[in-house]
Amino acid sequence: MIRTLSSVVLTITALSLGPSFAHVLEAPPRLTVWPPELWRDATVFHGQFQLFAIIGGPLDIAAILGTALLAYALRHERPGFRYALAGCLLFALALGVWFAWVAPANRILATWSPGPIPEDFHAVRMRWETGHMAVASLKLLGFLATALATTSAHKGTSP
Repeated sequence: MIRTLSSVVLTITALSLGPSFAHVLEAPPRLTVWPPELWRDATVFHGQFQLFAIIGGPLDIAAILGTALLAYALRHERPGFRYALAGCLLFALALGVWFAWVAPANRILATWSPGPIPEDFHAVRMRWETGHMAVASLKLLGFLATALATTSAHKGTSP
């Protein structure tokens, strides 16, 4: 049972990390090459990130709940329990950072309309991009902790 749970939770955490890592991969040209008009149009007006919210949000919650369940299942297996708990806390922290850092930028982006670039463009763009980078970093650490939990849980077991 723990092997199956470990596989499911590891898959969910990987899927949760995926969209966040995509933001990191997109950031260099979006911050250095793209003109403000292209960044605003692609980010705000054309739904490029719509599925990130629709699919990513539930995956983030599932990653937190799944790693918590894994920690509970491994409560008698150290260090697996500690790694799973660390993964849970890191995914929860990532979601908290998203709400504290990225969501305020999203609220501002929702007020933008076509036309002149808003005066606060550079600050909002930097907050949005760096917030996603911070979230991705925490999720990567959470994924690694979860992977360590799953491998330590299987140490000494046969397939």
